[in-house]
Amino acid sequence: MELRQLEYFAAICKEMHFSKAAENLCTTQSNLSQQIKFLENELGLPLFDRIGKRIALTEAGKILLEQSRLIFERIDYIQGAIADLKKMEGGRLDIGILPGDGDLLFDALLVDFHRTYPKLSISVTESTDVYEQVAAGTRDLGVTTVPVKTDERIAIIPLFHEEFALAIRSDHALAKSKAIPFEQLQQLRMVMFSPEHQITKVIQSCCQDQGISIDNPIVTSTLSTLLTLVEQGVGACILPRLLLDFLNRENISAVKLLNPTPSQDICIIYRTDRFMGQAAKLFIDVLQTYIQSVMDRTQRSLG
Repeated sequence: MELRQLEYFAAICKEMHFSKAAENLCTTQSNLSQQIKFLENELGLPLFDRIGKRIALTEAGKILLEQSRLIFERIDYIQGAIADLKKMEGGRLDIGILPGDGDLLFDALLVDFHRTYPKLSISVTESTDVYEQVAAGTRDLGVTTVPVKTDERIAIIPLFHEEFALAIRSDHALAKSKAIPFEQLQQLRMVMFSPEHQITKVIQSCCQDQGISIDNPIVTSTLSTLLTLVEQGVGACILPRLLLDFLNRENISAVKLLNPTPSQDICIIYRTDRFMGQAAKLFIDVLQTYIQSVMDRTQRSLG
């Protein structure tokens, strides 16, 4: 059994048509049919049922297709590993993050990381579908909330636990409070991210649990607009406490929310069945160190 024969077989399975597969492979249909015949003779079973002009996979064909995919994944892994050894610090890294997390996690980090590893090409994309993109293989790494259910191929590295706080203009009466009940949000004019944003989902979940609602909030898609609206006294918003402490805006105070205190766990995710290059390993280590330094810095400022 040759790798080329498996590639021919997989190409036919993709098109379920010999002539189209031959065209895609830049070979003749007769050569393609001959190679599949050799493969069937070696296995001792037919791989396709020929039904007129149509074909369908036999049970043997289904088994071979499933195992072929695993073989191709291992080959990709090997090729990636060898290429990474050649490049070491070179390569490309594609990372998915939740909307808004770039302001806390990546802006300053990326500058320092690029200076340390200038040969690395890094792409960071904000998305509400980070988990799905990593699972589909379109992102190398993801920084997202800890998923409730996971694909067995997805590895999870806990990063940090974050609580949300009320961000309110510093001259507001509530700004001097150390904490307020969550239900008191009903009495405030709120500015929020759009409904599909992860922070909004956490807030809405807390509202449902408490049987309350936030009426007619002002909705925006960017963090900068949200902060500006709070600074201008248009309304209050809910943001990660770590982010608010990190930004340290003079005209915005952070007030703890109680019963409940909205929170979420942030993690790094990646596919275990895909080769993890040196670039990804370096970035995970640097990100973990960076987050710990941010948390230590905010703790010292609060202490």
